[in-house]
Amino acid sequence: MAIKRRSKINASFSMSSMTDIVFLLLIFFMVTSTLISPNALKLLLPQSKNQTRANKPLVSVSITHDLRYAVGTQQVPFSMLERKLKQELGPADAFEQPPTISLHADKRVPVDNVVKVMNIAKRNKYKLILATTGQ
Repeated sequence: MAIKRRSKINASFSMSSMTDIVFLLLIFFMVTSTLISPNALKLLLPQSKNQTRANKPLVSVSITHDLRYAVGTQQVPFSMLERKLKQELGPADAFEQPPTISLHADKRVPVDNVVKVMNIAKRNKYKLILATTGQ
């Protein structure tokens, strides 16, 4: 006895929608890859418009491009900088929050000199905010 099926199942698959998706993904990745900057090492530092919220800077330390240091408006040699900061701020333990130093350095100042001031702040447990000047 021969049983015949009345409807035959078609085993074909339409690839047109799959090719549309592939082309859309290709276009998407081509567009997004051009947005990535291939020259990632071009550095123009430092510039920032952001402001850090902290307790008010109690003392401002400035370093000019010719490596002159100033605490507030008074010029101080680097050898006397730590002593002057201790005189202005006192011990960090006397405050509820550590006292803040606002460090203003010209962008032409070598990083070594900025780090030396950071080390003074760390050694005395002062909080430090770095602000840069120059274009």
